[in-house]
Amino acid sequence: MPRDPAWRNRLTITVVAVLVLWPMLVQAEFKPWILWDEQSLGATWQFLSSFVPPAHSSEFLQIVAVSTWETIAMATAGMALAMLGAIPLTLLVTDRLSVSRIGSGKVAPMAAAIRHGVRALLVLLRSVPELVWALLLVRIVGLGPTAGVIAIALTYCGMLGKVYAEILESSDAQACNAILHNGGGRIQALLYGALPDAAAELVSYSVYRWECAIRGSVVMGFVGAGGLGQRMDESMKMMAGSELSTMLMVFVLLVAGADAVSAMLRRRLA
Repeated sequence: MPRDPAWRNRLTITVVAVLVLWPMLVQAEFKPWILWDEQSLGATWQFLSSFVPPAHSSEFLQIVAVSTWETIAMATAGMALAMLGAIPLTLLVTDRLSVSRIGSGKVAPMAAAIRHGVRALLVLLRSVPELVWALLLVRIVGLGPTAGVIAIALTYCGMLGKVYAEILESSDAQACNAILHNGGGRIQALLYGALPDAAAELVSYSVYRWECAIRGSVVMGFVGAGGLGQRMDESMKMMAGSELSTMLMVFVLLVAGADAVSAMLRRRLA
């Protein structure tokens, strides 16, 4: 049989991957065999058996419906605030929309300093997960969806600002340059130069982030930020498996619905 000419490279990559991954698994105390321990299996079966039948009383379903709507509202409001913050920050950090570079081709020192400062702000915002922001904000504004809305707005503002700028930077530069060289401002260059070429990608990424915000809203509920997650946390603490089963099904349907809306919008923009 002919020998694989790339076997040395594959072997080297495999060895290096094992040498890098193994210390990380040890540090993370990764012990999946614990799942098959007799005591763990017994506790798992006892908990999962309480899932059947799911809770379906009219009073409980009404509570779940209100919490689900609260989750959607939290994600949507947080995304709206994030976009309101990300759009002006994107204008400041996008080199292609810089007016000061017209003529010399270089960004003025003051404009460059502002741009670096805004980029540092975006890094700070997106480096702190929304769950951590929610944990901090619950201590400030109290329990409820307000903390979740602000947490999503802060983290997603950093994410959106960074990705929006990258999308605009990768768009066709000719239209922007033509507008700026003929006396147009930054807003005109964005609306009539960069945006027509990048609109579909910008909207697609925004819808994807909204879908992520819905999932994040549920997770933040576990730290007291309201919504479906907070109800799930309460049911878990009471070991009410039937209630948790119902809410898990609702959560799956919620994410599936958000994914369907996202896919529909992407098809329309394609």
